[in-house]
Amino acid sequence: MALQKKTIRLLILEDSQNEAERLVSLFRNAGQATRVHRLTSSDDLADALQQTWDLLISAPSSENLEPSEAISAIRRQSKDIPIIQLTEGHDAEAITDALQLGAQDALPQGEDEWLILVANRELANLEERRARRSAEVALREAEKRCQLLLDSSVDAIAYVHDGMHIYANRAYLELFGYEDVEDLEGMPMIDLIEACDQVNFKTFLKNYQTLEGSSELTCGGVRADGESFKARMHFSPASYDGEPCIQVVIRAESDSAELQKLREISTQDPITGLHNRNHFAELVDAAVERAVNASQNASLAYIRVDRFAGLQAEIGLSDADRLLRQLADLLRDHFGSSAQLARFADDVFTVLQPGVTPHQVEPDLKKLLSRVEGHLFDIDGRTVQTSLSIGVAGLDEKTARAQDVIERAHRCADDLTDGNALKLYNPADELAAAANRGSIVAMLQQALETNSFRLLFQPIISLRGDSHEHYEVLLRLLDPQGAEVPPAQFLSAASDAGLAGKIDRWVILNSIKLLAEHRTKGHSTRLFLHLSGASLQDAGLLPWLGVVLKAARLPADALVFELNEPDAVAYLKPAKALAEGLGELGCHLALSNFGCALNPFNTLRHLNAEFIKVDGSYTQDLSRQENQEALKQLLAELHEHKRQSIVPFVESATVLATLWQAGVSYIQGHYLQGPSQSMDYNFSSDEE
Repeated sequence: MALQKKTIRLLILEDSQNEAERLVSLFRNAGQATRVHRLTSSDDLADALQQTWDLLISAPSSENLEPSEAISAIRRQSKDIPIIQLTEGHDAEAITDALQLGAQDALPQGEDEWLILVANRELANLEERRARRSAEVALREAEKRCQLLLDSSVDAIAYVHDGMHIYANRAYLELFGYEDVEDLEGMPMIDLIEACDQVNFKTFLKNYQTLEGSSELTCGGVRADGESFKARMHFSPASYDGEPCIQVVIRAESDSAELQKLREISTQDPITGLHNRNHFAELVDAAVERAVNASQNASLAYIRVDRFAGLQAEIGLSDADRLLRQLADLLRDHFGSSAQLARFADDVFTVLQPGVTPHQVEPDLKKLLSRVEGHLFDIDGRTVQTSLSIGVAGLDEKTARAQDVIERAHRCADDLTDGNALKLYNPADELAAAANRGSIVAMLQQALETNSFRLLFQPIISLRGDSHEHYEVLLRLLDPQGAEVPPAQFLSAASDAGLAGKIDRWVILNSIKLLAEHRTKGHSTRLFLHLSGASLQDAGLLPWLGVVLKAARLPADALVFELNEPDAVAYLKPAKALAEGLGELGCHLALSNFGCALNPFNTLRHLNAEFIKVDGSYTQDLSRQENQEALKQLLAELHEHKRQSIVPFVESATVLATLWQAGVSYIQGHYLQGPSQSMDYNFSSDEE
């Protein structure tokens, strides 16, 4: 079973069936899986709005339902459905009217590329809005939990806005000797600070957000009875009841030298005296927060000592530690006090520099490379030389996680295999690598040449007592590191490179070999094999298949060839010819991803497909009644047409009752068994 892709639920207001089909084809050709409904009346719209939809595309006009009426109905019901209004030509007045009515965009009919770009933008915006709403719900729940934690915390915590208390927990009140939070309302926090420390406190509170690494202040506190005490205050930006403020966490300060030493040990590397990895990660987290919330850019350098393992072996572990200490001193001298330095790993230092971009620090880092390369380190009278490899990444308002920045700089340093070099992270390189199909095509070609694809088998379980054992054959491609390449990615690359037909034949040939061997053990097994759009148009496939079946001495009815509905619709004439040829050989035919075409049952009039696998979108969120009804209606029509139905993506026991009541013939999914490298499912347990 292929990995489930996001299916776009599309409404089309268009009187012409052919034009509606053309619009659907645009989305399919753009790689978008769609479920489509064509609106035919206001009552039809009212029924459709009982379900969830992702996009409405409206023709300039309609005899059955005016576009303005459809837009108004959607707005009245507060449905979050993006609307794209098509107009007759570049009619500025019509475009303005559509936007004023509530359409997200309006554009001339026939501008297909423009339409797809606008649709993709609106679908992305819709996902962002849905994610935001989910995040807001999660935020409210998190705030409730945080409030409970605040109230019960043993640390004294207060929230301060413009120097005034807006919240204080019970521990804070007890620390300062107050009975009720109302006693602190309207009281400036500075009134709780000893007079001798008030100037320093005011200056710190005013500037703490711009002071790198200085979010703590030690000063004297004053209790309600006039008694004073030393307190360590930790400041951080926060919000309370939606208002920006400062969170203050106060711990009574101890004069214990041992405690102070423990604090230093917890944040320092014992060999170099620099920050340790954990503390540096906290500093980067804070820098990311400043970059996102206050647009304070920063630069992170990942500095690896070249060939350090060889140096360790040559000079010994103790002398290697001395080298690291001297190198740390050199880095302190080079970067000065404004930079945050850390020993991040055995042979890695990291540097966080505030207020600069990678390009701004590049000249200084090049000077560092030359300085280290030419430096003679004196290790107990022995001269040692080394060099560095430096990867650099920036922190800006688009930075999501501290770990992302560190990994980017790390990758840049790892790319410098010759050492003594510098590389800046370039976002364009990462995008190019993600979209680069050349390397994937090379992996595909190598897999074809070396037979290194992996075949997996997932059982398809009968709910109606079929004696055959059915498996779907799934193809997997491994990258040079042994990790799986996402199927959607490599199948798309294969199609673009013209390799899809060759890969189909590889899968067929190797599946037949494995099936022939498996059936010799007494199993009555059938395999479902996918055919790509390229194979539908391959006139030589049927003669080749006949020869392969004869050579393997395998009955043809042991194979079920599975066509994708969008491919079958796009290449209906060759698909019909292929289906007839497979029938003459004795093979079975299946149609997958069924139910997303504008008129899906029209395809069945031309293809004699015995097995119909409904699209995975029909099994999404079956806890909702509307989704259950849509699935039941589709299955009922399939059974009226005497077709065997298969429902994929059965991931839990809760949906089984619904599927059983709907009369499903077969089910498939991880709840039953995920894909496996062997055909080892115990079908007899289901019969029992």
